[in-house]
Amino acid sequence: MPMEARYALLYSDYEVVPCLRIPFEKFAFIILTLPLFAFIFCIIYSILFHFESVTSTHCHVFNILPSISSAIGNYSPQREVWQAAILLQSIPRFYIAVIYLQFHHVMTYPKDIWMGKIAFLLNLTENVSLIILSFWTSSKHYAVHEKAFIAFITMSEFYMMLSCIMQTRFRRHNKRSLKWKLRLFLTNISCILLGTYFYMRHNSLCEPYMYSLFAFAEYIVVLTNMAFHTTAYFDFQKKDFVLYKYGAAITER
Repeated sequence: MPMEARYALLYSDYEVVPCLRIPFEKFAFIILTLPLFAFIFCIIYSILFHFESVTSTHCHVFNILPSISSAIGNYSPQREVWQAAILLQSIPRFYIAVIYLQFHHVMTYPKDIWMGKIAFLLNLTENVSLIILSFWTSSKHYAVHEKAFIAFITMSEFYMMLSCIMQTRFRRHNKRSLKWKLRLFLTNISCILLGTYFYMRHNSLCEPYMYSLFAFAEYIVVLTNMAFHTTAYFDFQKKDFVLYKYGAAITER
C-alpha cells in the first residue's frame, strides 16, 4: 500500500474515534442540573443573605419567598451563578433542538413534518429568549428583560403544546414520554394562570403572603419547564451521546 494511502486510512480512522461517549439520559441529566442547581442556589442564598430586600414589595406586607427576578438578577453572586449555568447549557440545548428536528422528521408522517419545523423554531426562540432575559436583568434593562420574558413564556408554552400534539400523531407512540409531557405542560400552564392571579391580587389588595404565592407559582413554572425538556430521556432511550473531534452525534447503544 502506498505511504499516502496508509496515512489517509489512519487519519480517517482517527477522525471517527469517539472522544467521549455517554448514555443520553446522563447527558440530559447533566444539562438539567446546571440551571437546576443554579436556581436552587440563587433562591436559598437570597433568602439567607438578602431576605428583606428580595421579599419587599411596594405593598410593604410580609412575605417569605422572593420572586425569581429579584433572587437571580439583582444581586451577586446569584446573578453570576445563574448566568454561568445558562451559558454552559445553551450550546447543548441548541444541539438537542437540532436532534429533535431530525427526530420529528423521522417519527412524523409527511403531512405533519411542518409541525416539527415550527417546534424547532419555537425551541430556538425559547432558548435565545432565556439567554437574553438572564443577561439583561430587570434591574438594569427592564424593557429588554420584559420583552424577552414574554417571548420565553409564549414560545415555551407553544413548544410544549405542539410537542404533545405531535407525539399523539407519531408513527410509533412512546406512551411514557407523552404522559409526562402532558402532565408537565398542564402543570406549567396552570401555574402561569395561578401566578397571574396571585400577582394581580397582590397588587390590588396588598395581602400578606400573596406575593410569596406568586413566587412559588413562578418556581413551579421554571421547574416544570426544565423537566419538560428532560423528557428527552424517554425519547432517546438506548442511545448514546458521542463526541468526536469535529462534531457530535446521537447513536444507537
